[in-house]
Amino acid sequence: MSQRPPSRPVSDAGRDDIVLPFLVEPLSTRGRVVRLGPAVDAILKRHAYPEPIARLVGEAAALTVLLGSALKREGSFQLQTKTDGVVSMLIVDFDAPSNLRALARFDAGKLSRKGATARSGDLLGAGHLAFTIDPGAGLSRHQGVIGLDGQGLEEAAHQYFQRSEQIPTLVRLAVGEIVTPSGAHWRAGGLMAQFLPDSPERRRRADLDPGDAPPGAPRDIVIEDDHWTEAKALAASTEDHELIDPRLSSERLLYRLFHERGVRVFEPGTLRDACRCSTGRIDAMLSSFTAAERADMVGDDGMIGVTCEFCSTKRVFDPADYGE
Repeated sequence: MSQRPPSRPVSDAGRDDIVLPFLVEPLSTRGRVVRLGPAVDAILKRHAYPEPIARLVGEAAALTVLLGSALKREGSFQLQTKTDGVVSMLIVDFDAPSNLRALARFDAGKLSRKGATARSGDLLGAGHLAFTIDPGAGLSRHQGVIGLDGQGLEEAAHQYFQRSEQIPTLVRLAVGEIVTPSGAHWRAGGLMAQFLPDSPERRRRADLDPGDAPPGAPRDIVIEDDHWTEAKALAASTEDHELIDPRLSSERLLYRLFHERGVRVFEPGTLRDACRCSTGRIDAMLSSFTAAERADMVGDDGMIGVTCEFCSTKRVFDPADYGE
C-alpha cells in the first residue's frame, strides 16, 4: 500500500524570481509557476523599453522560463522571433539552472502608429517563433518552429505543444507594473499545466485539419479526457493579477486553483538576470578577425569598444594587443 506524501500548511511567503514545479496527481497534471520580480525589472529597465515592448519582453521571459526550466542542471533554452511587425526580433535565453537574459529590436515609428494598447500579437505580426533546446553534455540540439500570423505568445505556445510535442498543455502569461514607495517595478508571471497520464492513449487529441480534405471526408474525432478538461478549466481560471501580485505566494495560488483535488509542490528553482557575455569570449572573437577587419572597428579614441546588446556592458580593447 503506497504512502500518501507528507502534507503541510500552504506557505504564504511570497518569493520572487522562482519557478515552482507542481503535481495534481488525481488529474494526471503537472506544471510550473514562474514569478519574476527584480530579475525582469532589471532587464526591462536596462533597455528602457516603451510600455508595450516591455510587456511583450516580459511575457517572453516568463514563457522561456516555463519551458526552459525543464532543463535541471545544465543546457540552454532559447526563444526567438523573427517577424515583420513592430518588433522585428525578440530573443530570450535561459541557461540552466537559473540565468535569464532578453532583448528586443523594434521600430519606434511602427510602434507609434500601433498605439500604447497594442497586443503582443499586433506587435509581432507575421513571421515565425523558434524554440531551441540545447541539453548540453554533447547531446543534439532540438528546435521547434511555429508560424506567427498575428497571434500572441500564449496562443503560439499552445500551437507548439499541439503540433510538435503532442502534449495537452495550457499556458497563462501576465506582465504588469506595481507602484511602491520606492517607485514603479515590472513584474511577470506564468503558469503552465500539462496532461501527462501514464497511458499515452489518454493524451490523444484530434488531428489538425489538413485543409485539403475532400468535402464529406470523415474527420478524426477524439473525446477529450475528463481529467484534462477539469485541469485545463481550473488552470485557465488564473487571472493576470494573481500571477504578478507580490502578496500572493505561488503556493497559495496553486491551492486556490487545485485545493479540491490536492496539489503537491516541489523544490523551487531560483532565477536571476545574468548575461553569458564575458571579456574572454569577446577577446577570442576579436582574435578571429584579420588586422584589417579590426582596424575598421577602431574608434576615435584608438580603441575597440564592444557593447553587449543584452546587458549593455561596454568593454574596451587595445588593437595593439592583437598584433598584425
